[in-house]
Amino acid sequence: MIGAIEAGGTKFVCAISDDSLTIQDRMTIPTTTPDETLGKVFAFFDQYELSAIGIGSFGPIGVNKESDSYGFVTTTPKTAWKNTDFLGRMKARYNIPIGWTTDVNAAALGELEAGAAKGLSSCVYLTVGTGIGGGAVVDGKPLEGFGHPEMGHVLVKLHPEDSFEGVCPYHGNCLEGLAAGPAIEKRYGDKAQNLSNREEVWTIQAYYIAQALMNYTLILSPEKIILGGGVMKQKQLFPLIRSAFKTLLNDYVETPDLESYITSPDLGDDAGITGSLILAMNELKK
Repeated sequence: MIGAIEAGGTKFVCAISDDSLTIQDRMTIPTTTPDETLGKVFAFFDQYELSAIGIGSFGPIGVNKESDSYGFVTTTPKTAWKNTDFLGRMKARYNIPIGWTTDVNAAALGELEAGAAKGLSSCVYLTVGTGIGGGAVVDGKPLEGFGHPEMGHVLVKLHPEDSFEGVCPYHGNCLEGLAAGPAIEKRYGDKAQNLSNREEVWTIQAYYIAQALMNYTLILSPEKIILGGGVMKQKQLFPLIRSAFKTLLNDYVETPDLESYITSPDLGDDAGITGSLILAMNELKK
């Protein structure tokens, strides 16, 4: 059996599967304090004889093995989790291989191996919800350097009809500050799901996301871009994003057909946990 954790800021999803990635058991745990949350994680995994675990965690996290912060949740706005040695506590409990990356890198890996990007060697996964985060897989491996991608905090220019100052406490009008769920709610005074019929909301939203996707395309040239998260359940966004992307890119570089290039996740809400299981399998093969 292999285990996996999709560790989100709101909830942890824990799962165990066989070697074919068929999930045998799973549990959802509210993200509270590290002691309380990890206590429930341990209680779940202690029931099984595991050969490896994969963790896709909310962040920022330390991914550089040469750094003292490796394995830690670092500068998260979830104050109870700041500077928590998440990976260290898991390794102290389970003396088995444990894979470690961000939740969005894990989702990208899941979609590459078993979802919308299956058969390709690279993709970008962007989640648009309470926050905005992005992960990338290049040559079958999650993209990491001295740290990990923070694609939600790229700077974008304001839409000509938008004067919103943004909600990001670090950057104001970055992508997350202008296009995450809380930004939509603060700008219009209502939640995204209640604004489906207001065309101007989604035209402005698409403009910001398309700018980011153009930047990812020009920098990484991924073979596919996958958009998930609660806000992207507004399916009217996809054609608007593709149209804005085409206008912004202005035929500067050739891309795949936009219908297939910018798409929703095949794995839906299971992209992260599937990718974390794959992370565990990859760690076991090392």
